[in-house]
Parts: sequence; C-alpha cells; structure tokens
Amino acid sequence: MKSALRWISAALVATGISAAWSSHAFADVKIGVTVSATGPAASLGIPEKNTVALLPKEVAGQKIEYIVLDDATDSTQAVKNARKLTSEDHVDALIGSTVVPNSLAMIDVAAESTTPVISLAAAASIVEPMDAKRAWVFKTPQNDILMATAIAQHMSNHGVKTVAFIGFSDGYGESWFKEFSKAADLAKIKVVANERFARNDASVTGQVLKIVSQNPDAVLIAGAGTPAALPQKTLRERGYKGKYYQTHGVANNDFLRVCGKDCEGTYLPAGPLLVAEQLPDSNPVKKSALAYKRAYEAAYGAGSVSTFGGHAWDAGLLLQRAIPLALKKGQPGTPAFREALRAALEGTKELPASHGIFNMSANDHAGLDQRARVMVEIVGGKWKLSGD
Repeated sequence: MKSALRWISAALVATGISAAWSSHAFADVKIGVTVSATGPAASLGIPEKNTVALLPKEVAGQKIEYIVLDDATDSTQAVKNARKLTSEDHVDALIGSTVVPNSLAMIDVAAESTTPVISLAAAASIVEPMDAKRAWVFKTPQNDILMATAIAQHMSNHGVKTVAFIGFSDGYGESWFKEFSKAADLAKIKVVANERFARNDASVTGQVLKIVSQNPDAVLIAGAGTPAALPQKTLRERGYKGKYYQTHGVANNDFLRVCGKDCEGTYLPAGPLLVAEQLPDSNPVKKSALAYKRAYEAAYGAGSVSTFGGHAWDAGLLLQRAIPLALKKGQPGTPAFREALRAALEGTKELPASHGIFNMSANDHAGLDQRARVMVEIVGGKWKLSGD
C-alpha cells in the first residue's frame, strides 16, 4: 500500500491539486457515493468503488469522509441511497450513480436537498437542458454526442453508407440513438434499423435477425459493460460480416473477457485513459491519465485500471479543486457550504483529469471537449489506439 500512496501523491501533483492547509477548524466534509457495485453494471461500478478508496482523506487541511453505498444497478435503490445520504448522513456532495437511469432518477433528490451531485454516467440528458434542478448536477463521462460524432466520422472515412443501431432499452440507449442519429445525418449515413434490448436479456436473436436482413455496412451497439457483448456475439453467430462499433460504455477489460474473439476488429471511441501509454507525449491528457493509471494499479495490480474508475477519480479531482474555495464561504454540513461547492464546481477551469481537461460553466456541467476522446480498435484482444 506504500507504493500506492506514493503513486497517489504523485498523481495529485501531476493534476495540479494542492493540499494547502487551512486555519479553519470545520466539521468533516462528507461525500456520499452510490455506485452499481452489483447487478448488470457491476463491471463498471466495482472500479468506481475501488477508486473512491484512493481519494484523499484530507483536502486543504480539511478531513474528508466518504460514505459508499451499492445501488445494485437499480434506479429505485439509487434514489433510496441518495435520500439516505442527504437526509440522514447530511453529506455535502454526492458522487454517482454508475448508469444513466439511476443518475436521472437522482436529479430530484439533488435539487430538493440542494446537494451537488457528480454523476458517473454518460448521457447528456443528465445535465441538459440546464434548468433549476440540473443546476445541482454535474458529470464526468464524455457526452454521447462527443463520442457519437467521432463514430460517425470514422464510419464516413471508411465508406460506411448504412448503419443499424441496437442499444439498451433505457436512458442510455435512447440518448445514444438520439445523438448518433444527428451525427449520422450530418455524415450522410442512413440508419436502417433501430433495435433495443434490456441489460439483463439472455437473447437478442430476434433483434439481430432484423438487423441482418437489412445488410447494413456497419452496426453500432449502444450498451455498457459486459451486457453489450451479447448483440455482438449474436451478430457473429448469424454471420454478419460488416463493421462493428461499440460505445465508450464497454471500455473495460471485463468486456474484452466476455466478448472474446467475437470483438476482434471492433471500433469504439474512448477516453484517452484507455490507451494512455500509447498516446503521443504531445497529448494534453497523457500525463494526468497516466497519473491515475499508476495510482490505481499500484493499489489493485498491473492491468487492473478501468476507464470507469477514471470517472470516479475525476469526480474526486473536481471536488478537490472545489472544496478549498467552498470553505471560504461556508462550513461543511450547511446549505451555504453546499451552494458554495456547487458554484465552485461550476467555475472549474482547465482541470487536467484522467479523461480530459474540464472547463465547466453555468450552461455546461460536463465540461469536456475533443481532447477527451480517441478512437480505439480491439486488436488481439487488447485496446489499440486507432491511427485513422
């Protein structure tokens, strides 16, 4: 663990986070966390939970307490967790949840309790359109449209004229279809099928047969974690020979393990963290991405790092930047402190993190730009930075 602490210390230096001491003697800052450590999204939630354990227990001389709960990939449980954390534990901020439906369900709790929440899920609908409720909500994963445009451009560059879509039958799939449809239209690519499946489905044969009947040039699978392997494996079984694309929702090693050889040659957009060591030194995210990778692997073993854990790390970095500012305006455990924390998060500028450079504003609570994405290909069962 000493090695892990050395890497974490180095990581904080690399990301520009200061641990300056404060003369104020405040109560502990409490951070409530709800992640999907069990259920269909466990392969995403477990590295997020692991990462929270690496976050600093002190910022600006102020002790930080993390209260971590599992919502089992269930939106009802996520809301229960959020209500417990805000009403019983009186947390100053929330991190979570792992998946889109859970995060959307938590918005009302954040607004009602005036508690800033940093979501670890991707859909832009979590923070858009900006309104009084979403003023309390931020997120660290890249917006779907940022990744969708990368896919559409890659498809266009490789001669794709028609594409079939199959995605989760929830907020993640809906958001991806909406955003990818816009990107495909701009790239003059026709979407010839729109199918859905549930995260816990055991078969997608019916949906795949409809897709194969259209003979599209490519298929985009909009799923997250290991459940996204099912459509791809079924398409292979049915002899589909076109190009395969996945979203950044599958960017972890558990997906590679489950999908196996059926995912060879698949393309996806991902945060730079996924291929941090392959990035050129000129990439502005390489240093901060490697800082997290080294910290995580020092604690959990070589090759264990996950892009989803990176989203939790980045939430921690945002709070580490915001907490010292909020302490100047209020005491932890009070509405004044929570509002000051919300304002400080909204004012984040040029914060290097594991997935990109954050620049928040009153109208942008995602804060990432094109520096937060790269195109990746699965080659030999490993992630490879795509050169095209």
